[in-house]
Amino acid sequence: MKRGCFVRLGPALTLLLLAVLTAACGSYRLIRRLDPESRDFISKVRYLITREERRTFLNLPAAERPAFQDEFWKKRDPDPETEENEVKTQYFQRIDEANHLFTDGGEPGWLQDRGRIYILLGPPDQRETYPRGVTFYGIPVEIWYYGFFPIAFIDPNWTGNYKLDPDNPAQLTEIMKTQLDWKPQVDPGMSALEFDLELTEKSASSFGVRLRLPYAKIWMSSGDNRELRTTLTVTLLGEDASGAKIQETSSDHPLALTEDKLEGLRREDYVIDLEFAPQPETRVLVVTVVNGADKSTLSKRKTLKS
Repeated sequence: MKRGCFVRLGPALTLLLLAVLTAACGSYRLIRRLDPESRDFISKVRYLITREERRTFLNLPAAERPAFQDEFWKKRDPDPETEENEVKTQYFQRIDEANHLFTDGGEPGWLQDRGRIYILLGPPDQRETYPRGVTFYGIPVEIWYYGFFPIAFIDPNWTGNYKLDPDNPAQLTEIMKTQLDWKPQVDPGMSALEFDLELTEKSASSFGVRLRLPYAKIWMSSGDNRELRTTLTVTLLGEDASGAKIQETSSDHPLALTEDKLEGLRREDYVIDLEFAPQPETRVLVVTVVNGADKSTLSKRKTLKS
């Protein structure tokens, strides 16, 4: 009598499986540590948030999470000049509508497959329902049409919780594409990162470059020993009068603080002092800062005296 089936995994596959399980468990632990408001946010934006944004948010100190949430929606605002964020309004409106439309199935409508598609694509142009199946021995089926494109849902257990038809890979590809179309509205240039730039002439051949970055605008990730960490990469780029690159240097500036220490510095600036020796043809200095914790980037330009 067979008592089970065991498969011997190769060392590489075993390590990969362990890595996946470890990452999943780590993410679950981080979510459990969140306050209720932060846990609700990370749950509600599951259809919009990128993997990098999710990882950054889960590792942020509690004091930084409200700023992340504000910036998250600001990046997705199609018209920042208006008071209303149309994407945010529509997203939560569709969540409410999905909860009212799909009440069967044992879980909130917005978490069901029909709810997810409704939130991402909106109401279908046409909806065909077959609660007793298409054929006499069939199962409940729904077909939604967006233009000429059909999306099929089936209810194999007759519970009211319709699932996307797994036998139609084309529709899954289209859904994934649509979900990504919601995410590119994030403009990498619209970041919370800020800095003031000062140039001082140190000698006839060099400038002092001073950057002042508000601690309150530097997002940091959890590190070892309960420290918050990030690395700020500063690039100095010299351009000639035509905009061509003449010279370039980069430097990394690691930053590690406890949460209490960071809280005490929120009204102060982190100062980086560098030196730049322009070549004779250099006319413009471009200073770019990249925050390693959330990949936010900001550049500023200074015209040098000819």
